[in-house]
Amino acid sequence: MKLTIERGALLNALGHVQNVVERRNTIPILSNILIEATDGAVRFTATDLDIEAVDHADAKIEADGSVTAPAGTLFDVVRKLPAGADIELELNSENRQLAIRSGRSNFSLPTLPAGDFQTMVPDEDATEFDMEAADLRRLIDKTRFAISTEETRYYLNGVYLHTADTDAGKKLRTVATDGHRLALSEVDAPSGAETLEGVIVPRKAVGEVRRLIDSEDGDVSVSVSDTKVVFKSGRAQLTSKLIDGSFPDYARVIPKGNTKAMIIDNKLFEAAVDRVATVSAERSRSVKLSLAEGRLALAVNSAETGQGHEEIECDYQADEMDIGFNAKYLLDVTAQIEAEDARFLFNDPASPALVLDPGDESAQYVLMPLRV
Repeated sequence: MKLTIERGALLNALGHVQNVVERRNTIPILSNILIEATDGAVRFTATDLDIEAVDHADAKIEADGSVTAPAGTLFDVVRKLPAGADIELELNSENRQLAIRSGRSNFSLPTLPAGDFQTMVPDEDATEFDMEAADLRRLIDKTRFAISTEETRYYLNGVYLHTADTDAGKKLRTVATDGHRLALSEVDAPSGAETLEGVIVPRKAVGEVRRLIDSEDGDVSVSVSDTKVVFKSGRAQLTSKLIDGSFPDYARVIPKGNTKAMIIDNKLFEAAVDRVATVSAERSRSVKLSLAEGRLALAVNSAETGQGHEEIECDYQADEMDIGFNAKYLLDVTAQIEAEDARFLFNDPASPALVLDPGDESAQYVLMPLRV
């Protein structure tokens, strides 16, 4: 194998795939990227056996061939070469090392046989549809912060992707929850997605898809089967196994009868929470909200770390109430609010609160209260 490729094209393709590789691996070849050169293009593949990322780049191919090379080292070498440089990759047939040459820079990396590399086989009978990259970014960004990190409840370790029937028609919806908070976002269901049943896309795959479409403006092709989901954007493709489990009935968690409304300047509220939480105990991060007509008081009282108190104006006309929340969870939600004001709907101190964004009616957030 021998080829010449522009540094930017190589770095872009490697950047799309190398993050899939786990840095600590008991299987040596899973630390490598598969490089396949043929027909005027080079294909790069990386996998951890649960997720597979593929991208292509144009190159001048002098000799077809394939090999695997260490993902992290290859990416770092290319990243540190000068912008705009031409890079030559050549597999030495004698010592089976991958030579990397650019200008006066020369590197040689160990390789493993391409035949030992495992790739994923696509499933048949998949639901396929195209959607705008911007819509997919929104679905991910509005919900992924609420994904659980507890491995014991593995079925919460991802985003629930499905089509839901609503009064406004069919919606493609993402939901994430860790049992303490819930985030929901939706867009009009694209053509072909009307019958999509619920699947759970793992946390790592959600992050890799988001990275893949970070600067894309076109369409993303999505294919969902019983066991896998495939995202295609341009010449790049990400395939992931799905989480085999049942996502809870999240609709039961979303409050329907909360009538005590608080409308508050989101930036002021976010800054106040951040300030008073400075003295909260790290484990609980509890902040007490004391609601009264026209005002909100925020307080933290910790025997170990001190006290904090702040008061801000708000639009609240219901009965006075004290309710506590995890400060980090409050900040995670306020970070998603696009409008100037945030709308909180309460019932009582023991019931979950519903948070709405007047600037984005397609998103809903639920926060479970803490004892105060």
